[in-house]
Amino acid sequence: MTPPRRVLPGKSYLVTRRCSERRPFLRPCRLTNDIFLYVLAIAAERHRVLVHAFCVLSNHVHLVITDVDGRLPAFMQYLDSLVARAVNASLGRFEGFWATDGSYSAVEPLDPSDVLAKAAYVLANPVAAGLVKRGAEWPGLWTAPAQIGTTKLTGRKPKAFFSPKGHLPESVELELTVPPGFASGEEFRSLLVTELRDLEDEHQRRLASQGRRFLGVARVLTQNPFAHLAPGERRFGLKPRIAAHDKWKRIVGLLWIKSFEQQYRDSLRSWRTGIRDVVFPAGTYLMRLMHGVRCVGAA
Repeated sequence: MTPPRRVLPGKSYLVTRRCSERRPFLRPCRLTNDIFLYVLAIAAERHRVLVHAFCVLSNHVHLVITDVDGRLPAFMQYLDSLVARAVNASLGRFEGFWATDGSYSAVEPLDPSDVLAKAAYVLANPVAAGLVKRGAEWPGLWTAPAQIGTTKLTGRKPKAFFSPKGHLPESVELELTVPPGFASGEEFRSLLVTELRDLEDEHQRRLASQGRRFLGVARVLTQNPFAHLAPGERRFGLKPRIAAHDKWKRIVGLLWIKSFEQQYRDSLRSWRTGIRDVVFPAGTYLMRLMHGVRCVGAA
């Protein structure tokens, strides 16, 4: 059984979602870019999610976000569902859009420095994948460090799939916010620019040592969305749920998760025996949503 996901208000995450069979259904083009930005902006507004940085690659997407009200699963369900239906319609296909080897990945950085590291990781991803020499060259959706804390992106309703008479707005704004824990936007942007440049340089050296060349923007734009790309990272490996440079913080974070899972199992066992006033641990999501169970810290 899939372990229960602990969902607490105010937590930041690196969220990753991959396309089915790693196919490039999200390869950069005007329509795909417009669809994803529009749906992301609506989902963030509806579910009170702060978006800090993101990168939409051809076959997967990375988001660095803060979940203000503890509604991450609802946010991701809305984003995944509407993006899948809209992009599928644009491609003339009907099959599953997202990978089925598990749901989205949500890794929780444990302190601001770890959030910074994950933001740099996201923005350097096009370089790490051997696509372009600098993240800023990526022709798909990509957050420039200078935009974070200074920019509101406007998502306009695409003409494809979305009904002009539907209830969704014609346009919606997406504000790129600075993650919590930094003294100022300037501090975060300065740190991110430095860390991103160092990470891109590291990826360039690694690829050069392997004798690999960058694919380049022109070839990225001509990718066949139905093609099978070369294998990427290994599958069925470890699926991290927290991120911390500090070893001891990482250990404490893992203990928090284990404690939550044990308390959840104990509460669920009692609930299944008919004890309806049992109290579930803080962060319980699905049981609270579907059955209204009591949770620690809930009003």
